Amino acid sequence: MDAHANPNLDVPGPVKGIETRESAEPSNTGWKGWLHRGGRLDQEATHHHETKPWYQVLWLTGVDYFSTLGYQPGIALLAAGAIAPIATTILVAVTLACALPIYAQVAKRSFAGQGSIALLENLLHGWWGKILVLALLGFAATDFVITMTLSAADAAQHAVENPFIEPFVGHARLELTLGLLALLAVVFLMGFQEAIGLATFVAIPYLLLNAVVLGRGFVEVAHHPEYWPNWRAALDAKGDFTQLMIASALIFPRLALGLSGFETGVSVMPLITGQVPQGRVSNTRKLLTSAALIMSVLLLCSSFVTTLLVPPDAYKTGGPASGRAIAWLAHKYLGSGFGTVYDISTILILWFAGASAMAGLLHLIPRYLPRFGMAPRWVAYARPLVLLLFSIDVIVTLVFKADVEAQAGAYATGVLVLMLSAAFAAALALWQESKPLSVYCSFVALVFLYTLVENVKERPDGLIISSVFIFLVLSFSTISRLVRSTELRVTELSFADAESAELWKNVINKKVHLVPVRSPGMRSRKAAEIRKYYSVSGPLAFVHVNLVDNRSEFVSRPILAIKREHDNYVIEINQAIAVANTIAYVSELIDPKSIFLGLSRKNLMSQAFSFLLFGEGETGLMVYTILLRYWEWTPYDDVRPLIFLMSD
Repeated sequence: MDAHANPNLDVPGPVKGIETRESAEPSNTGWKGWLHRGGRLDQEATHHHETKPWYQVLWLTGVDYFSTLGYQPGIALLAAGAIAPIATTILVAVTLACALPIYAQVAKRSFAGQGSIALLENLLHGWWGKILVLALLGFAATDFVITMTLSAADAAQHAVENPFIEPFVGHARLELTLGLLALLAVVFLMGFQEAIGLATFVAIPYLLLNAVVLGRGFVEVAHHPEYWPNWRAALDAKGDFTQLMIASALIFPRLALGLSGFETGVSVMPLITGQVPQGRVSNTRKLLTSAALIMSVLLLCSSFVTTLLVPPDAYKTGGPASGRAIAWLAHKYLGSGFGTVYDISTILILWFAGASAMAGLLHLIPRYLPRFGMAPRWVAYARPLVLLLFSIDVIVTLVFKADVEAQAGAYATGVLVLMLSAAFAAALALWQESKPLSVYCSFVALVFLYTLVENVKERPDGLIISSVFIFLVLSFSTISRLVRSTELRVTELSFADAESAELWKNVINKKVHLVPVRSPGMRSRKAAEIRKYYSVSGPLAFVHVNLVDNRSEFVSRPILAIKREHDNYVIEINQAIAVANTIAYVSELIDPKSIFLGLSRKNLMSQAFSFLLFGEGETGLMVYTILLRYWEWTPYDDVRPLIFLMSD
């Protein structure tokens, strides 16, 4: 019987006085205090969020998704030329027939906003699951970081190409990009909160302005019939229908950044009004469908209009329409005044897309790494993490020289990996549920796999930068797990039965000698050795720890069972994740007279790896190390227990 299920038991829940250096609140003085006053991100995740109708939350997703119109048409022209509308049609088909159904399944299984990465974590257990999650976090970091740097670069491009803004900023695109990123960091350091109202204010005018520009473009095409034969001639020069479709399918992966936004749509689920889970899932699917339909129409229209109206010398790299094809049309056909309004709106939504990406990383990283034991204490605080992300943004911007086109490959790689992981997670979940839809999701996974491979072959820089992020995440996580391995790693204990709860009172507060044993059969021999070689008065409390199968978790809530054995006590601990840490935690609760720790005399290097990966190893030395670390930090008025190291 679990003591948490019976409130009448005397359960030592979260034990008062048992805390680590990592769990205590830091000082609020000095520069360290300023960093910590930004708030804890892991605590904010538990706060109640005010919910809104899905059609209002839609715009929070839209600032990430719809902002790609700022650069997507120009990138499509550069990649595909005259066949850009056909390649974009394939992109739209993949959006509606592949991405949308997949994320409808993800939404059904992650109504708390966990997303596809958390869904995979729940489906794949152990260290392989953790490593996969860390790799996906590397790709997600690529996606979000490039969203910030690419959006800032494109916003800067719109500014330097504007005839009214250019006199003030000149052609300092790189400097302006870094300035926008710095402004983004300053806003988050001050305590930025994503606001649905602000997203609505930014996204809706931007879409309306795009509708005006594209409408004016269609009017221009209608008034100049010669654009049609010119386009048809350009298509005929590239081959027949079959050749055009093959070429478009090969080019389509380069346009994959137009698929961004679905992961954001799932992550905002906690903000959507609806009965949990059915109502929230239903409303989220409405949001995803609406966003996909709006974006599909805009992508098709923008691709068609820009292909017919923007000449090649304008959209080539370094040309006036490079990375800003729709803005170029706004200035050309609606005048510099309207074009400036469009540029300002574009700069705002691109900047807000960067804010959305920053908020996404601040939400994503503390959700996983600290819980895995793979991040230091400061990752849970907003301001230090913002400064770290800003530093990474600066490095990426300098490497790519604030070039929108140069960053497109890395952006598409991050987006496609997240899409692939979502398709794989949905297929695996449906397969475990024995549903035929798993076959379709598997097919979609193959589509995204093909797209990813082709994108990497065309632009290997995307995989390179993603690999750098993955390497940094894995290295950072490994070092952190090593450093934090000597924490207590137990949140609380519960009793297996009422008898254990009653006997607990007989072993605490300097009443017993604690004797950890590797197996129950060692108790008699161990007791005889202790009585023979040491002057011991009072009962012995033998502790045996049973580990869970999944040792990759960092903290646990073990269940404790106590029974009498003649004059001694036997303490059986189940569902632990590390032997030494659990013994150290229990010893602090019991406060014994002394602790007799056994030494195995096995190879210390292999023991160290066993401890880090599986929670086993040289238990005696590790218990001693963990307790010393804890005692050095925590004040204590009474006498600490004596520690004896014995050879097994």
